Amino acid sequence: MTDSSAVLGKERAAVAGACRRLGAEGLLIGTAGNVSVRVGERVAITATGAVLARLTPDQVTVVDLDGEIVDGSLEPTSELDLHLGVYRRYGTCAVVHTHAPMATALSCVLDELPCIHYQLLTLGGSVRVAPYATFGTPELAGSVLAALEGRGGALMANHGAVTHAPTLDKAVEHALLLEWACGVYRHAAALGTPRVLDEAEQLAVVEAAIARDYGTTHPVPPAQEGTR
Repeated sequence: MTDSSAVLGKERAAVAGACRRLGAEGLLIGTAGNVSVRVGERVAITATGAVLARLTPDQVTVVDLDGEIVDGSLEPTSELDLHLGVYRRYGTCAVVHTHAPMATALSCVLDELPCIHYQLLTLGGSVRVAPYATFGTPELAGSVLAALEGRGGALMANHGAVTHAPTLDKAVEHALLLEWACGVYRHAAALGTPRVLDEAEQLAVVEAAIARDYGTTHPVPPAQEGTR
C-alpha cells in the first residue's frame, strides 16, 4: 500500500463525485451506502464511515479483487464483499448501493417490484427483493448476487437498493431510475392495484426501442431541414 492517492486517481474522483450527486438527489444520507468502480484488477471504493454527500477523493480506497488494500489510508466499506462479488460474478464495472427512501420503503413490504413501467426494462424488468441479512455479511452478499441475476438492480429487504452497470455514470442512472420507479409504484398502489406490463407488452417495448434507437438523439435528415 502506498502513502499517496495516485492509484486510480481519476476513478477515485469520479466515485466521490457520484456520491455527492446521489446525496444531492436524496438517495444517500450520512454514511449509509457505498459506491465503487472497477478498472482491471483494481477497485476504487468508498471508505467506511465517510459522509457520502461530502465525499472527497482521499476518502476513496483502492483494493484488488481479493479485497487487499492497494492504496489509501482508510478502511473500505463493510459491503466490500458485495461489491467484489458483483464484479466477479457479472463482470460489470461499477456498483452503487443506497438506502434511498422509496426503495428502502418498498423493500420492507414487497418480494418483487413488478414491471409497472417500460423504463424498468432498462434494469431487466421486474426487480427482485433479496432476503434480509445483516449488513456486511457473506449471507447478504450471496442473496443480493442471486437477486441480480439477469438484472441491473435489486432491492435489499429492510435495507436499501443496489445497482450495477458497465460505467459509473450508468450505475448512478440505474439507482436514480430504480428510486423513481419505486416512487411511482408507491403512488399507484395508494390509488389502487398497479397494472403490470405482461411479457408481450414488454417484448413490444424492447422491439420498439431497438427499431428507434431509443434513448439517443437523432439529427433531422438533410432532405427535411428545408421544410421546417
